[in-house]
Amino acid sequence: MKKLMTISMLLVAFGLSAQDEETESTKSFTLSGSIDAYYQTYISAPDDAGATFGTAFADKTGFALGMGNIIASYESGKVGAVLDLVTGPRGGAATFSNDIVDGIVNQAYVYWNVSETTTLTMGRFNTFLGYEVIAPAANFNYSTSYLFSSGPFSHMGLKADFALSDDFSLMLAVMNPWDTNDTSMTGEYSFGAQLGYSGQFLNLYYDSGNNGGLGFEVDYTGGFDLSDAFFLGINAAYNDNDGSGFYGAALYPQYATSDDFSIGLRGEYFALHGDLDNFDYPSVLGVTLTGSYTVEDNLIIKPEFRLDSLTDADGGLYGNVIDNDGLAASSLSAFTLAAIYSF
Repeated sequence: MKKLMTISMLLVAFGLSAQDEETESTKSFTLSGSIDAYYQTYISAPDDAGATFGTAFADKTGFALGMGNIIASYESGKVGAVLDLVTGPRGGAATFSNDIVDGIVNQAYVYWNVSETTTLTMGRFNTFLGYEVIAPAANFNYSTSYLFSSGPFSHMGLKADFALSDDFSLMLAVMNPWDTNDTSMTGEYSFGAQLGYSGQFLNLYYDSGNNGGLGFEVDYTGGFDLSDAFFLGINAAYNDNDGSGFYGAALYPQYATSDDFSIGLRGEYFALHGDLDNFDYPSVLGVTLTGSYTVEDNLIIKPEFRLDSLTDADGGLYGNVIDNDGLAASSLSAFTLAAIYSF
């Protein structure tokens, strides 16, 4: 009897050991991130007069820090977690430095791969709307668009991703209102959805618009490989919050001249709208030309020229648009040189 118990205990111990080995074999930990800095000077305005395009990030002159972030990812079997910590001016602006601890938490979420076609994610994650993202390493242009700057940066909530087929995908989400960590003072929620087909995405977002909410936004993001070297990205969006909001479209043609160098253009039209009669809502036509040179895979050097022309000559759309005499102007131009290291 003792021998049987001993054998049984050994078998159980062996089984547990084998399960531990199997479980450990499915565990993985990765660490990645990026660091970026830039130099910027205005061509059509003084560098010391506070001129700005009014779009998110990269709004300093001279040498300036963008951001640094570290992304820790851990996966064990079907579940995992991601923690994305960010610092620097770009990081602070992306997190609004408000109710997220000291503005350093960009993303923090857990996920469960329920099946091969379904994943549930809960926590704080970057937005699903728009062509551009917060981390500059994932963008072709260093400066950001008006469409990106006007929409949400991140969400706090629960989303479900479904792979409907090899080409179709669907995402449904219930969240706090945009860029809000908790609803203890408002009781408000938002809803999101994304339908994807072969790299083209139709995105929907809705909140009540109260307490600084965004309201309703519909967004299309996609792109096409026109050749092995030529890619065309597309973004278009319309927002409405109780009769006012914004709309616009942007094209991102990018051409790779070699394995190490590419050149790309962002052409964007952006406008505000509302229900006031006899009022000319401002709009902007922005053209950004960017070169991208990759040094040994990890370091990217980006020289960039940007010119925005506005219909509003009384100071700009969102920013302080002036000329070299310090007077209100209808256009603003700048040269930027950025260095981005990713790991």
